[in-house]
Amino acid sequence: MRPSILSLFGLLLLSLSVAAGEPVVFVSAFKSGDEGAIHAFRFDTQTGALKRLDQSTDIGQPFFMALSPNGQFLYAIDTDQFGGDEDEWIAAYAVEGETGKLTRLNRQSARGTASCYLDVDANGRSVVVANYASGSVAALPVREDGSLEEAASFIQHEGSSVDAKRQKGPFAHSIVISPDNRFALAADLGLDKVLIYRLDAATGKLVANDVQPFARLPPGSGPRHLTFDPSGNRVYVINELKNTVTYFTYAADSGRLTPQQTISTLPEGFTGSSYCADLKITPDGQFLYGTNRGHDSIAIYRIGSDGRLSLTGIESSLGGGPQNLLITSDGRWLLCANMTGNNVRVFRIDSKTGGLTAIGDPVSVSMPSCLRWLPAN
Repeated sequence: MRPSILSLFGLLLLSLSVAAGEPVVFVSAFKSGDEGAIHAFRFDTQTGALKRLDQSTDIGQPFFMALSPNGQFLYAIDTDQFGGDEDEWIAAYAVEGETGKLTRLNRQSARGTASCYLDVDANGRSVVVANYASGSVAALPVREDGSLEEAASFIQHEGSSVDAKRQKGPFAHSIVISPDNRFALAADLGLDKVLIYRLDAATGKLVANDVQPFARLPPGSGPRHLTFDPSGNRVYVINELKNTVTYFTYAADSGRLTPQQTISTLPEGFTGSSYCADLKITPDGQFLYGTNRGHDSIAIYRIGSDGRLSLTGIESSLGGGPQNLLITSDGRWLLCANMTGNNVRVFRIDSKTGGLTAIGDPVSVSMPSCLRWLPAN
């Protein structure tokens, strides 16, 4: 029996509603000109497939991005010459969630060069930025319409560490706002420190934490990115130069960090050249993943009840230079941006072991450097 026109119409409406209810993944392409775009993809949570939706080309070398907590605004690095003599910019966009379309609102100075990390506070009131080449951090208030005001805080880092080539001065590589929205933690590769700032998100004010202004990493570590676990009581730092992850306990009342463990991201006996980049934790707090650029792999750790890590596997990233990771909000999928490999790969996460299984073909993107997740409406 042939289906009626009405039943076919109903199936069409159902398929459209399912598509409309799927999340969007934003991918930045670290290039100049039309190649230097922010790409929007629809993500199929059942199959792991990425479908192209839109791309915004009115931006240069968008190395890093951040989304507001309500998903209505996106912020991205914007520059004509990344790490040049002139300060980078931070561009603000309004997000059309159903289509992934971005509408540019304005941009403001990042107050530094080679700006490489952005974060937004829990109320969407402030954007913080880490400037790698100039070794500084800044905070910018956000207006009601999502656009940015000029920086309200600017802090220049000072000092150096033991690696004469990579640590001759400060190199702020990330700044992450704590889940309690009271502190901002900045990993400085050049100083082997995580600097701790008190944050007044309503005004965009950063000041050094008086209880503990910084936590030290082992000399030559080169801390790059950091993340809180879902409980908000633990912080994990991935160290670019030593290819390690360091675990700290975090005291939310004081911002104090206490080191507990440092563990390698590479297989025993590896003698090649490799540098860590990013790390992410599953929403259930069971597994942590870190990237190795050079070894071109993803290290997989089980997180114990005490927060300590045990390395359970190392999987190929299936592309050169794994730069950034994204774990979907349901914890079922991991996406990896292979920057020098010019692709994004999707992996299914085994909920019991944390193991990764590649799904589908690589998605071609020129120099993908950052991945961001916009949940379905």
